[in-house]
Amino acid sequence: MESRQQIQERRQQLVEEMLQFPSMKRGTLNEQFLRVPRKGHREPALRGPYYVLSRKEKGKTVSQRVAPEDLARVREDIARHRRFLELCRALADLTEQLGELAEGAEEEAQKKTANAPSRRTRKSRG
Repeated sequence: MESRQQIQERRQQLVEEMLQFPSMKRGTLNEQFLRVPRKGHREPALRGPYYVLSRKEKGKTVSQRVAPEDLARVREDIARHRRFLELCRALADLTEQLGELAEGAEEEAQKKTANAPSRRTRKSRG
């Protein structure tokens, strides 16, 4: 098991990495094609692709179109958000480990300072 100091250093590294993100976006990037009817043809023509960033807010799906020139930046922002969530989970795990170490140290301290009477001592009969 890692020491308290090692866990705290790893937590600090995670937080520092989080602080390096210049921006991030929640959601997923979807490709859409529009079916446009053509004169003289039975099958519609497909136009696109158009890119849409979608995410859930307050139980509803919110979508916004992404311009082709912004596509690379939006993909990077989505990847940063995924990495941010991974770092949050790792931070929660490490914090939980710190709590367990603190509980273990507290239990050890209680065991060492317990004022329970010895089993060998007998009660005086009166």
